[in-house]
Amino acid sequence: MDTVKGTVNIKWIESKFMTGVDSRGNPIVLGRSLDREPQWSGLKPSDLLLLSAASCSTYDVLMILEKQREPVEGIEVACIGEQEKEPPYKFVSIHLHYEVKGQVNPDKVARAIDLSEEKYCSVTNTLKPALTITSDFVVID
Repeated sequence: MDTVKGTVNIKWIESKFMTGVDSRGNPIVLGRSLDREPQWSGLKPSDLLLLSAASCSTYDVLMILEKQREPVEGIEVACIGEQEKEPPYKFVSIHLHYEVKGQVNPDKVARAIDLSEEKYCSVTNTLKPALTITSDFVVID
């Protein structure tokens, strides 16, 4: 099996405040700084997992629908994660709710979501062995 490597970097700044840089050089702020005024706040690391699943699948669904020449006007995805209440606060399930805007064929939307979640999305396919991933969608004209 051929593989491709990607490297991201995290730099601790202070308190619980960090910056990250993705494999393409794009920065992100994580955690929070409680040590000085004003306090800085960034993304919660566990929310990044949900954002990763939602954005990966949204990208796939959009690309598939565009290849099928479906008139997509917009896509919004809510990603709901359920975590254990005790450390290590593992995710036990993730649900993706897609809202697709435009006069698109619902059967093609369902197929695009299925293809993303079963074949193309690296994030959901990596997570599947460890937790339950479900989805639903609505088409909004």
